[in-house]
Amino acid sequence: MAIISRGFHGRPRPSDGRLPPGQYETRDFPVLSAGPTPRIDTDRWELTVTTETGDVRRWTWAELRALPAERLTVDLHCVTKWSKFDTHWEGVSLDTLLADLETAADYALVHSYGGYTTNLPLADLLDGRAWIAYGYGGRELHPEHGGPARLLVPHLYLWKSAKWVHGIQLLLQDEPGFWESAGYHDYGDPWREQRYQGD
Repeated sequence: MAIISRGFHGRPRPSDGRLPPGQYETRDFPVLSAGPTPRIDTDRWELTVTTETGDVRRWTWAELRALPAERLTVDLHCVTKWSKFDTHWEGVSLDTLLADLETAADYALVHSYGGYTTNLPLADLLDGRAWIAYGYGGRELHPEHGGPARLLVPHLYLWKSAKWVHGIQLLLQDEPGFWESAGYHDYGDPWREQRYQGD
């Protein structure tokens, strides 16, 4: 007796090298969150960047939207093993937000409305690798996907792209965030399958 039914081949895997190991492609956009979805009015929304010396830069919603925007198409990879190709976003590059900022920091701890945090090396937020995204698919970003604005760091697993972003704290030493404190990998490279500590 066959263990696998004839004709079953598993989930389709693209052969063009875009799918990291252990992932499968989905056309859906699954919604996964560590807690309830915050609903933030853009009149009250604020983004801050705080340096290791305590200097703070602030942007209101209107000030963020007045900055030069970029449209980008990227692939997303979730630690729960789904990948979604060719997602379309609009937002402001972290290069724009951190331009001319004096810091000796090597790390960032990203804070969200609702209390979520995640840590990243500062280098992974620069050189065209990260954005504060407020548009998806040609529309405003919906709250369930992190609206009004989320961090977007597509070269890392999606938990690093903090939804409902509120602040970025620059640090001299790494400090784990929510999932990292619970055993997830500190870096989260999908191509190296860095899902959990020790991977």
